[in-house]
Amino acid sequence: MQEQILILDFGSQFTQLIARRLRELNVYCEIHPYTKVPKITPDIKGVILSGSPHSVREENPPQPNLSEIKGKLPLLGVCFGAQYLAHFFGGEVGKSNSREYGRAHLEIKDKNSKLFNDVADDSVVWMSHADTILKIPSNYKVTASTHDVKIAAYDIEGEETSCIQFHPEVYHTKEGAKILKNFVYGICKCKGDWTPASFIETTISDLKTQLGDEKVILGLSGGVDSSVAAMILHKAIGKNLHCIFVDNGLLRKNEFETVLESYKHMGLNVKGVNAKDKFYAELNGVSDPEKKRKAIGKVFIDVFDEESKLVTNAQWLAQGTIYPDVIESVSVKGPSATIKSHHNVGGLPDYMKLKIVEPLRSLFKDEVRRVGKELGLDENILNRHPFPGPGLAIRILGEITPEKIRVIQEVDYIFIEGLKSHNLYKEVWQAGAIFLPIQSVGVMGDERTYESVVALRAVSSTDGMTADWCHLPYEFLAKISNEIINKVKGVNRVVYDISSKPPATIEWE
Repeated sequence: MQEQILILDFGSQFTQLIARRLRELNVYCEIHPYTKVPKITPDIKGVILSGSPHSVREENPPQPNLSEIKGKLPLLGVCFGAQYLAHFFGGEVGKSNSREYGRAHLEIKDKNSKLFNDVADDSVVWMSHADTILKIPSNYKVTASTHDVKIAAYDIEGEETSCIQFHPEVYHTKEGAKILKNFVYGICKCKGDWTPASFIETTISDLKTQLGDEKVILGLSGGVDSSVAAMILHKAIGKNLHCIFVDNGLLRKNEFETVLESYKHMGLNVKGVNAKDKFYAELNGVSDPEKKRKAIGKVFIDVFDEESKLVTNAQWLAQGTIYPDVIESVSVKGPSATIKSHHNVGGLPDYMKLKIVEPLRSLFKDEVRRVGKELGLDENILNRHPFPGPGLAIRILGEITPEKIRVIQEVDYIFIEGLKSHNLYKEVWQAGAIFLPIQSVGVMGDERTYESVVALRAVSSTDGMTADWCHLPYEFLAKISNEIINKVKGVNRVVYDISSKPPATIEWE
């Protein structure tokens, strides 16, 4: 049984970050909404209460059922969690009169507090709250303060409960990882056995039990998630895994052939399907981004259904769903409002009658890569930048034509290969080119031109939730721009996108 830490989510923007920090400590954890506290089982070694945009002073504040947790299991309250455990158990929380946002310096009041073991006095922490704890119950003991916050941390006597009014999970809290490590190792007594190797071993064993001798179909995309899912399934069920890689005509230049070749070297049973004409026909005359996605999804389902019927007695559909997708679907706020419809195969219609298996649903993106590395996944796939499911369709603003696809494939190829040859590719989280629906005047030789404009986009990120534009060297951008204009017929202007997410998204559509 895998030991774990339970994180109860009150809607904080940092909740996923807490989970990521614990996973980095090789401790498995799961996020659950505070409204759906799971059954407390022996494998749960401790519980963390997250921060929240809510206030304990609201008319109907979030109130979890902690009857099986408080005083029975190690408990860490972070920000709102700390205020909740003070306010509703005999203390008092009020609106803060001083600045309690940004960096602060910790003054440790109780050197015996296990949470602050080996944490330096004057350590920098990050505050982010409008309320503050004014009074704590008599059996609570202040363990740390800052210049503006008297009760920055406290312990509950007679319990393994510690609370802090700052965020240990964010980068700005200098010794945040040490504080979390003190909680999971020192207080919860976790062994830290959540590693890529242990995940692979457990997952393969579980898949063998779950799938038996039944056949599984998996739609490969060429990306790291579906590829790692395929490798784990292959190790579990071998020839009973049937992979389908569909060429929708919207992939990068030469991608269908090179990725297919990589899969064959990995020993996977993969069938490549050239369906580009079907996609082009469905996309003809469509310029609205959402309609493009739906058109691509419809054709993909048709092609996938057609191909899956050729696999006799297939019982299962495998998907590369990862943990952020799972969290999103059960978050405190409910599934997020649709910014862009999801391209995952999860939209398969009922008539396909396949059971779903998702071997990576407990992993974050960086963990998927660690598992892929442990499995020996081809470097070209393992370190490949994320690529949108609808492909180049959403990097061509407006209508899609074979000619525009040719242009953007060539532009993208020059940009990506340039990043690789200048040792910049691994410093960039995602990069690509966008075909703009405008033309501009230019001069080539002695002739006036009126041709297309393309934008280059490169961002740095850890998980795609937020992203900053990459400060690529001017000399590199100048060289790439010159090469694109000289080599790609139909382009006479190149621009570079310097927008971050938020407010802009990574893709333009």
